[in-house]
Amino acid sequence: MHSDGKVVPLHKVAIDQANHSPLARLPVILLQVRDKAAQQLRHGLQELFDNADDTLFEMADRARNDVEQNIFFEAMRDLRLKRKHIERGFLEQFFEAFVGLTQYDPTHNALPRTLLFDEAAPRTDDMERSVAIETMVRRVLKRDGFALDQLTARLNALLGKTLDDQHNPLGPALLCEFFLQAGRNLGVEIKVKLILLKLFERYVLADTEQLYAEANQLLLATGVLPELKPAPARRALDRATAHVERDEHEESPPADDDVQQVFAALQQLLVQVRGTVAPTLEPSAAAQPISTRDLLRLLSHLQHYVPALATQDDFDLRNQLEQLLTRVSVRSGKSRIVGDADEDVINLIAMVFDCILEDRNVPDSLKALIARLQIPMLKVAVLDKSFFSRGTHPARRLLNEIAEAAMGWGDFDGEARDSLYLRIEQVVQRLLTDFVDDPAIFSELLADFLAFTSDERRRSELLEQRLRDAEEGRARTELARRRVEQVLNQALLGKTLPPSVVTFVENAWSKVLLLTCLKHGDQSAEWQADVQTMEQLIWSVQRHEDAESSLRLLALVPGLLKSLRDGLNSSAFDPFATSEFFSELEALHVSVLERSAESDRAAPMIEVSQKIVLPAADEGDSTLPTVRLPHDDPGLRQVEQLRVGSWVVFTEDDEHTLRCKLAAIIDATGKYVFVDRTGMKVLERSKTALALELRRGVARALDNTLLFDRALESVLGNLRRLNRGK
Repeated sequence: MHSDGKVVPLHKVAIDQANHSPLARLPVILLQVRDKAAQQLRHGLQELFDNADDTLFEMADRARNDVEQNIFFEAMRDLRLKRKHIERGFLEQFFEAFVGLTQYDPTHNALPRTLLFDEAAPRTDDMERSVAIETMVRRVLKRDGFALDQLTARLNALLGKTLDDQHNPLGPALLCEFFLQAGRNLGVEIKVKLILLKLFERYVLADTEQLYAEANQLLLATGVLPELKPAPARRALDRATAHVERDEHEESPPADDDVQQVFAALQQLLVQVRGTVAPTLEPSAAAQPISTRDLLRLLSHLQHYVPALATQDDFDLRNQLEQLLTRVSVRSGKSRIVGDADEDVINLIAMVFDCILEDRNVPDSLKALIARLQIPMLKVAVLDKSFFSRGTHPARRLLNEIAEAAMGWGDFDGEARDSLYLRIEQVVQRLLTDFVDDPAIFSELLADFLAFTSDERRRSELLEQRLRDAEEGRARTELARRRVEQVLNQALLGKTLPPSVVTFVENAWSKVLLLTCLKHGDQSAEWQADVQTMEQLIWSVQRHEDAESSLRLLALVPGLLKSLRDGLNSSAFDPFATSEFFSELEALHVSVLERSAESDRAAPMIEVSQKIVLPAADEGDSTLPTVRLPHDDPGLRQVEQLRVGSWVVFTEDDEHTLRCKLAAIIDATGKYVFVDRTGMKVLERSKTALALELRRGVARALDNTLLFDRALESVLGNLRRLNRGK
């Protein structure tokens, strides 16, 4: 009997031998079919899980919000933890299905419909999964149904049973069932489960032609139904299509040919800088390139000796590698060099990191940490050339995400206490300690780092939203205050009035108007009514000589007093002060009606000649310049290019800078409000003041595009110019 120890669980073999299970009664050839198929299925599952991280990363990258993004990050972690369990569970069910062939009864064995990872899932999820499974099974049957029918017929002839395709352990229906049951404990959303099913189809079911062909060939070789005509070979194009079928919403990673074309184009640019990584030996010595594997060993050796942050400037990767090559050459007696392709990668990564360390957008205090990633990034680029052509490459994304998170980090944050600094330091140290030649560590670290930054981002976004609401409210209040000032001055300026009325309008009724303007707006009937009440009050205390005015005053007073009381009550004005004012107002009205009274008995009057200015709730930046700038001013153009979310660094003095993010542009007041990376407000500027600071260089907008991509483009630009010059 053929048995592969890598596939057959040892405990199953022991049980089979000890208990004389039905497995012992299976024909030897059927055990060989089982073991051969298990090898292929296991390989397909391994491919599935090896590629699941990349697929889920791409989905997270296109997520519409943080909640959806976290669904994919959590799924990645859950999948990594349960991967071995799912693989083992799938194969155990596959073996048990072969055992069940000896007990198969077509009258009692209906195909179980456990097409769920979770029995408690909503019915809508059940329907989505069922449709996905039926579609997958239908595609396999359409593609390889003929070969499956032959295999089922041969199993029936061998076992003396009446088996159908649905109950064939190698049929697509049961293979899907095994996968679903093995993964039933995955705590993931339906959208993730459907993605996993799609991956199962791509990496396991896509190879059913080979699965059925090998099984049929084994049975045919032992004389089982030799008269059956062989299944027609699937065309090469069909096989290729089966392997690359993807969900219409998925982004395909670069094909191998595309990756090689991109790298070949890079190599053409790098020809001019070759020869910088070589041992210093006699030029007559025959140079022999070391293998990529040996290069990775040398880099791993250097990786463990990356210096501490204080001495990072003294560490030159190419010099260190050259010294190692020299020692290797001396020991071997042969001049050892790095091959052209590997040297091109070394030079390109070194130049990219040189560019990164000169980037003014990266905080100086974090450049030393990022510099320590040079060897791990070099190793992954040597291993995988798609690092240069694939923007979603986990290692590349990790570097970009670190730089983006550090955009708002300032020296004043304190390295020892800052959680972001500590997290980046942990990532760097983990790579230096654990990364040998398995790039999967980058996916793991990226998922963890994104989970950390998404938590910080949610907290800061909550604070920023509260700040925007507060600033918008403050702006509305400021506009309302100005509108109240306007109507007060229109009503009072040039009038001769009792001082108590002027004080009342300025200190009390202005609050009523302000509240009404905020609540209903200055175009509302409520606003018009309150303005009219103020105008009636002012008219009622002025001296009038005609009889009609006296009659009008008598008719006006009851309604006026009611409107005044209602307005004061709505603004929660001091009741004691209200009572005192109404007593004074009654005396004033009596004085106005007694037109024949002596002048010395008349109430004292003053002329309102100065504009009333109401106190602002928040004076804001009282030092803002009042100059007007031309519309084409360079500083103004820079301000107009800023968007909410833009980062700006303000230079306080030679030693201190403030990195902050534009959180709100308040159109009503023209204020630009900035926060630190935690979402706390740190300063505000008017458009003019900000333009002047940008023009003088006191403020500078930061470039928050992807760090690695920005550095790579800069390096390529320099190389193109170098090649044109030569």
